[in-house]
Amino acid sequence: MTYRHRVATVFLFGFFLDLINMFIASIAFPAISRALAVSVSQLAWVSNAYILGLTVVVPFSAWLSERWGAKRLFLLSLGLLSLGALAAGLANSLSELIFWRTLQGMGGGLLIPLGQALTWPLFQPHERAKLSAAVMLVGLLAPACSPAIGGLLVEAFSWRWVFFASLPVALLTFVLAVRWLNDTPRPVRPTRFLPLSLLADPLLRFAMLIYLCVPGMFIGVNVVGMFYLQRVTGLAPGAIGALMVPWSLASFAAITFTGRYFNRFGPRPLVVIGCLLQAMGIMLLLKIDADSPLALLILAFTLMGGGGSLCSSTAQSSAFLHTPAEEMPDASALWNLNRQLSFFAGNALLALLALLLRVFPPAYAWQGVFISAAVITLLPLLFCLRLNNRAIIHRLHTTLEKS
Repeated sequence: MTYRHRVATVFLFGFFLDLINMFIASIAFPAISRALAVSVSQLAWVSNAYILGLTVVVPFSAWLSERWGAKRLFLLSLGLLSLGALAAGLANSLSELIFWRTLQGMGGGLLIPLGQALTWPLFQPHERAKLSAAVMLVGLLAPACSPAIGGLLVEAFSWRWVFFASLPVALLTFVLAVRWLNDTPRPVRPTRFLPLSLLADPLLRFAMLIYLCVPGMFIGVNVVGMFYLQRVTGLAPGAIGALMVPWSLASFAAITFTGRYFNRFGPRPLVVIGCLLQAMGIMLLLKIDADSPLALLILAFTLMGGGGSLCSSTAQSSAFLHTPAEEMPDASALWNLNRQLSFFAGNALLALLALLLRVFPPAYAWQGVFISAAVITLLPLLFCLRLNNRAIIHRLHTTLEKS
């Protein structure tokens, strides 16, 4: 295995660890609620604490990397993540659990920008679409398998094993990082803290906008949609949750397609098609009622899965095409901070729904939320008009010919 593929493997393991720890805890909430004698609503802080720790530390990743070195900081972040997981599993109160989950999130928050900054410069621009596809597939796999793994652990052992489960993977990742990662030279340029001048790159700016408007809106629609679909269809929560199966299959197909054809078509047509598909899927939700066939629900989630993942994988492939290697730590920190902001779209749409319900009848309030989400999903199309797609394809082909 070449050095760059070793680095990519370590990064993917770190990415998987971060996502598993983000999503696996929620399945154990009922058991934790009984064991610690707290309400399920209070346990929301167990998830929020991880995201809070992650979000707080991301802006400092490049700054810390320049002072301590990327390899040393990556190993330290793995240690923090593991310590937080172990201590969270041993917690005897909600406050202890929240504290250790915050520390765990701080460790996980450094893994992705550091791994990305180490990995991306090792691959030529024309190779990054396949690398991005691998990243997106891990991003699809980890949230999908987390509830199943967590549920089995809770049933077979206890809720504490939900936190212990990641420790063997963390240990393996630590060993691989020690053996495979080279020490990176310290930069000679003055240290900067999250330089916003990087946003002068229109492609990075465009990719960040896509992430906010498309995956961000789906997160919000998915949160609001669970309430809406239970209300208008009367389906059980489990049946509605099963709609993520066609969403996942469509996402897998879209990510695979982007990895294979990004260099041929460039980002513009993929983003246009993806935005339109997701917007159509969101608008289909307005047609759902108690008499709607299941096929209509499946179609809506298939369109959202295929369209959203077509856009997110294209954004991931495009984001750093113009970014020099020495700027990657800062660019990666900006990218991951933006990715975290997209996770709050669900709360934003819930707030909009609550506001509309005070003013309008429920039917109009739901319509307002879904129409707003569909319109925001289409915003990147305005920027597609200014995107020099031909120049991007030419750059990809030029680097391919030189390699």
